[in-house]
Amino acid sequence: MKRRIVLTVLALCLAIGFSLLGRWQLGREQQKRDQLAEAAAALSAPPVALSQAIARGQGRAGGIDRVQASGRFLPSPRLLLDNQRRGDRVGVRLYCVFASEAGESLLADLGWLPLPGDRVLPAAPCPSGLQSVSGLLVPPPAVGLRLGPAQVAQDDGERWLATRVEPVELATAWQRPLAGRVLRLDPALPIGHERDLELLSNTLPPEKHRGYAIQWFGLALATLVITLVLNLRRRP
Repeated sequence: MKRRIVLTVLALCLAIGFSLLGRWQLGREQQKRDQLAEAAAALSAPPVALSQAIARGQGRAGGIDRVQASGRFLPSPRLLLDNQRRGDRVGVRLYCVFASEAGESLLADLGWLPLPGDRVLPAAPCPSGLQSVSGLLVPPPAVGLRLGPAQVAQDDGERWLATRVEPVELATAWQRPLAGRVLRLDPALPIGHERDLELLSNTLPPEKHRGYAIQWFGLALATLVITLVLNLRRRP
């Protein structure tokens, strides 16, 4: 009798766990749909000054704004985000620090670069001279589990290889203030490398999260049904 009670409690806990995972997946789906809708609205609106968008975003974790600014890219250090796919190709994404004439500094996405099989990192210098830029001011790329250090300095000290973009950690490591959001540069600008304004290029689309949610809820329901059947079955 006690064994059956213990197994029933464990099964109920398992069903609750499956349900919570399903609910989390639905939340991720809605979060990404909201992000895509906000990006579409920002692209259809006229651009605002970068300083205005950064000031307006103070105190909020996310937000997407279409911006424009003039300033310079700092030559070093440079951040190379690892494990970035572009179609069937695997490479890195280059981030340089952009310092606007108004005084703000932030990471700017210069685009995707291929990574050879020997994983030799590209030299990838940042653009030089005064630049007029435009694009989307967005939260850093989404990450899964935060395992290990976010970025590691390479031997030359000018390139840092990252598994995720953490502006706060980079600001401390580079001893330079950085805005909490990053600038996705307009692909039409004649600088940088292959890029677009697709926000979910290296993560799951919203539909995938709904599919996973259905699977988790199905496992929860199956666990409850099996538990009910076993408890109602007569013992020999």
